[in-house]
Amino acid sequence: MTVLVVSGTGTEIGKTVVTAAVAAAARGRRVAVLKPAQTGLAPGEPGDAAEVARLAGAHVTPVELARFPEPLAPATAARRAGLDPVRPYEVAEAAQKLATEHDLVLVEGAGGLLVRFDDEGATLADAARLLAAPVLVVAPAGLGTLNATALTAEALLTRGLECRGVVVGSLPDRPDLASRCNIEDLPVAAGAPLLGAVPAGAGALPAADFAARAAGWLAPELGGTWRVPSL
Repeated sequence: MTVLVVSGTGTEIGKTVVTAAVAAAARGRRVAVLKPAQTGLAPGEPGDAAEVARLAGAHVTPVELARFPEPLAPATAARRAGLDPVRPYEVAEAAQKLATEHDLVLVEGAGGLLVRFDDEGATLADAARLLAAPVLVVAPAGLGTLNATALTAEALLTRGLECRGVVVGSLPDRPDLASRCNIEDLPVAAGAPLLGAVPAGAGALPAADFAARAAGWLAPELGGTWRVPSL
């Protein structure tokens, strides 16, 4: 696994924290995290790629291709800012270059899989196709996640893309009934294995604690020790 695309079933569901956990679990390897389009931040503010590097450790190289100030979909944010959008071929070229210098490249999308990068309708899925890279899907734990996960998996399947698996982005300390049932049902919805569950609030941990604990949240396929729990 050289390039892994990290997408989600929506926004604000833990993609950055999951990306950081995967990067932290790859300690001992040279890791790059590529954020094609960072939205909602002013110049100089730390973005998602920088947050991954902060949490995961010094072995991570953060790279951001473009930044747009308004917290909108990349295509909309670029258009409103009067800036050039990010194109899938630019994402693929950047990831391929990073792959020559790193053991693992994590490409973290913005929002869900089919959020538009440009006004022609290009998406993260197009970048994944150019890279022939598998996609790791980050999903919330609670009610409603099965439909969104199934839709994301179907979008991957129809584009000939591999769903590497699903990771729960923020598992509550005391999961409710829906969250407990979804641990069993998410792999069915995705047609792919459940590869981890990051606890709610993990991103607020001190960086050293996060890096030390990350492997325990991820399955062996992602470099961790996590096993599907009985909730």
